[in-house]
Amino acid sequence: MGIIGGLIVAFGLVTIPLPGPGWLTVIAGLFVLATEFTWAERLLEYTKKQVKRWTDWVTSQPVWVRIVIALATALFVYGVVVLVLHVFGVPSWVPGWVPLWH
Repeated sequence: MGIIGGLIVAFGLVTIPLPGPGWLTVIAGLFVLATEFTWAERLLEYTKKQVKRWTDWVTSQPVWVRIVIALATALFVYGVVVLVLHVFGVPSWVPGWVPLWH
């Protein structure tokens, strides 16, 4: 399970800057690693505490702050998508009517 968990974490770390579930994949890999390793279990517990802290903080904020956080997140994801499309090009399976450069 250690090798499988390590591969899942590695895949998650590689995909963090890309749109998609990068951090979720890392956490899933930590779940797998935590079945065998104490250090992974401690790291997973620390991660869960930090996620809960962040979630509690965000939910305690006024609506306008949550909207700003959501917009900043959306702009970041949009920027990553544009950067990935610029570097790797638009996939051939994307329909021609989609307003992207080719």
